[in-house]
Parts: sequence; structure tokens; C-alpha cells
Amino acid sequence: MDPRQECATLQVPMDYRKPGGPAISLAVSRIKTAKPALRRGVLLIIPGGPGSPGLNRPSVQVKKLPQDVLDRYDIIGFDPRGVGQSSPVSCGLDARDVSFTKLKPYPDADGGIAENVAWSRRIAEACARNGGPLIRHISTRNEARDIDRIRQALGEKKLSYWGVSYGTYAGAVYATMFPQRTDRVVLDSNDDPDPRKVARQWLANYAVGVEDRFPDFAAWAAARDGEYGLGADPAAVRRTFLDLATALDRKPLPWPGANPEELNGNLLRETMLNALYSDTNFPMLATLMRAALTTGELPPSNTPPAAAMQNTAAHAGATMCNDVAWQDAVGSYQQQVRRDRAAHPLTAGMPVNMGPCQFWPFEPAEPVVRVTSRGPANVLLIQNLRDPSTPYSGALKMRQAFGQRARMVSVDSGGHGVYLANGNACGDQTVTSFLTTGNLPARDKSC
Repeated sequence: MDPRQECATLQVPMDYRKPGGPAISLAVSRIKTAKPALRRGVLLIIPGGPGSPGLNRPSVQVKKLPQDVLDRYDIIGFDPRGVGQSSPVSCGLDARDVSFTKLKPYPDADGGIAENVAWSRRIAEACARNGGPLIRHISTRNEARDIDRIRQALGEKKLSYWGVSYGTYAGAVYATMFPQRTDRVVLDSNDDPDPRKVARQWLANYAVGVEDRFPDFAAWAAARDGEYGLGADPAAVRRTFLDLATALDRKPLPWPGANPEELNGNLLRETMLNALYSDTNFPMLATLMRAALTTGELPPSNTPPAAAMQNTAAHAGATMCNDVAWQDAVGSYQQQVRRDRAAHPLTAGMPVNMGPCQFWPFEPAEPVVRVTSRGPANVLLIQNLRDPSTPYSGALKMRQAFGQRARMVSVDSGGHGVYLANGNACGDQTVTSFLTTGNLPARDKSC
């Protein structure tokens, strides 16, 4: 943690419909500008997920943010309600139910979803039994209200913020609920805000995003075929990956320390998806594939602590299920999985599979937010063309929803995260200029 980072606790209502009722704590952090004479206000960093902590984001980002930005803003971080150092939530899930291949609902090796149905029911029942009263009050609307309480506590009339991944949707909801309290809004790696589906569409978009992005890894690996032996051209690398995943479906390899403690086809697929977030992860994926193809002696796994997985699972599930109802016929999910496995074999049907929201015991307390063009023209979207998690096609829906409130910068790069993340000077400078001057580009631009 940067020694300049200050931390504080803010009390907010658990249920905003009962402002005098039980309160919960939000953990908030700040690194002040070193030049108060140039200070414009605060720049709040809205973390992704849902379920990612954000308390130490100021310490991380002050190492990257340009001095012009640091001179003008106090950098603010926070752990959303239910997460980390804020009042936390947990569903007390069994260890088997928070494995990487469960938290994203990969079907069985043959494409069947019977185990996903049982898992979804167990998660919903555990959250109802163990989640406590807070589990019902975790939603994107309430995160937006919490953000506005942070604004008030800091004494700011308006708020500038930088939302990343799920933070783009939370930021869009804030800009819709409190448009006149927004100053300069940067939304980075954008979710599709479809009000009919919300997080259900975010999951579905993995199928497209991975197909958009995998060619970058395939080209990288093909150029290093002598080192990794995965194929001499991108098409060969793709075949190698798909064949290896199928082989591991049939005969997994032991992988001590991982969750599950075996490298099966679905864990390879999930490892691949996460590796596509950044080019810096490519060697890790290639090394794992080479080991699985040759010696079978796998490198050490990088599994998060169990408590963090529990917290993320509970918060993500609550947010997704409390924002919008998901009920559908079980047979419909099986049909969607079958079609998606054929169309997008890299993700094997996971993006359209069933999750806990199918059996969530609580109805959404409020209608979903519809992002619109009503409000000031102060929103800058920045987006990689080849994002595995929030693909370009979904980001265009966010751009469409904001209308003339927004401009969009499309960056010819791969990975998840754009501003200060992949060395694109054109994209970085456009965001920096907006944060320091407030001037949106005259039109959407490509970098």
C-alpha cells in the first residue's frame, strides 16, 4: 500500500428504502493530490467483478496515472458493499462449489447440464440460508447509491470516476440515476447494458469475446513453436488447444493445489479464458499446455484463497440475481448449451448455461436500470477491439444506450482493460486529455 493512502469507514443504509434501519460499513480510501492549487475534485475508481475489491486501487493506479491527472484529483477507492473490508457477505459454500469450473458454469464433458442444475440449486439455497439480510440488498442500484454517499461524505458536488469491466455498468447506472452529479466519466472495457438480461448477457458474451481474442494467443504461440510445440501456425495452435481440452475431458491430469485438484478440459478452458485478459499471461498458458502435452508435470497453480473465492461468489451471485430475474425452462438451457458448444467450441457452452439465479429465492426488489441518453455529455467509453470478457460487440450496445452523452474510443488491441493497460498512446492520451480538460472528442475515434 502506498504510504500516502488514507482509509476510512462510511456507514450507509443496508436498505435504502429504510434509511433509519440497520447500517452497513463501506471501506473507502484516498490518495490526495500533491498540488491542491490545481485540484479539480476526486476521481473514484469503480472496481469490476461484480465482487472485486477496490480499496487499494489508489495505491496501484498512482504508479500508472499521468502526473497531470494526479495533480487534479484525489484518487478514491472503495470496497463495494459485501466485499473485502466493507461489511462482507458469504454464502458458506462447500469447497467443491467454488472451484474455477463451477463459478463459471461449464457443462459436463459430454455437454450435459444435470450437475449444473444441482449446483445452481445448492448455491441459491446456501445463499438464502447463510447470506444473512445483506444478501438481499446487494445490487447495482444500491452500489450506485453507495457511490453517491461516498460523494457526499467527501463533500463533492459532482463526481468524476473511472469504471472498469462491471464497474462500467455500475458507472452507467450511477450516471443514469444521478446524471447531474457526474463530472467526468470514463468507462473502460464496457458491459452490454441490455435491461432485459444484464449479467446473463455478460456471461453469454464470453463466447464471442474468447473467439475474438484467441487468435492473438494463437499467433503468439505459433511464432514460438520451437519453444512450446503448440503448432506452427494459428490454425494449428487452435486445433492443439481444442484437442487437448477434449483429451483432458476424458482423462484429467493431477494438479495439486488447484481447485479442482486436476487439470480437466474445463479447467484448461477457464485457465485459457483468464490468460486472454493480458498478453503477459500468454507464457503461462503455453507452458501449461506444453506440460500437459508432454511430461504431465504441471506448473504450480495460482488459486486464490478460499475466503476470497467465497466472498466473490456470494457478491457476484447476489448482484446478478438481484438485478434481474433469470427464470427459464431447464430444457431451454440444455438446448442453448448444445448450440453454443457447436458455434463457439473454445468455451464449450459455458456462457449460456444455467446459474444460481434460476433458483434464487428473492425477487428483484426494483426494476432494472435502463441506461439512456438523458443527462450531460460527459461520458467517454474506451474499448479494446479484442476483449475476451467484455467484447467489442457488447460495448457498442453501451455506446448506443448513452447516445449523445458519450463518445467511444476503439483501441486496436487485445485483452481486458484499456486505459494505461496495453501501451496504446493514442487511447491513453485521449482519456488523459478528457480527465484533465473535460473535452470529449468531437466524434468517436479509433486508435
